[in-house]
Amino acid sequence: MAAPKDLPEDIGGFIRDLRQTARISLRQLADKAGVSNPYLSQIERGLRKPSAEVLQQIASALRVSTPAMYLRAGLLDSDGQPGVLAAIAVDPELTIAQKQSLSQIYETFRNENARRPAEEAAASETTPTDEEQK
Repeated sequence: MAAPKDLPEDIGGFIRDLRQTARISLRQLADKAGVSNPYLSQIERGLRKPSAEVLQQIASALRVSTPAMYLRAGLLDSDGQPGVLAAIAVDPELTIAQKQSLSQIYETFRNENARRPAEEAAASETTPTDEEQK
């Protein structure tokens, strides 16, 4: 599901747009979703990344599908299949703190791996190969 060009790319902006379209205040959505008003405000401004549980509560309060919310937040892949983050989020054997730790570690590894090809490409441009040295 590709995002329309007029929708924001971040989950906070997406939630804010849905809330404004539904014509409800930040405080009303926070009450319906069972989260604090300041926390929801931080999510909308991109200062906080909500957990899968919070996204589910917000989706329910806004009457949108949870998978659509997960997809926008990057918890599902483009085929609608649960990703690693979604699997962590729904694992009943893990505590909330464990879920947050695992999610942070996973994201750190992904970010590191995304940087590695660029660094390797830059290094290969400056380092002569064995053939070039002969």
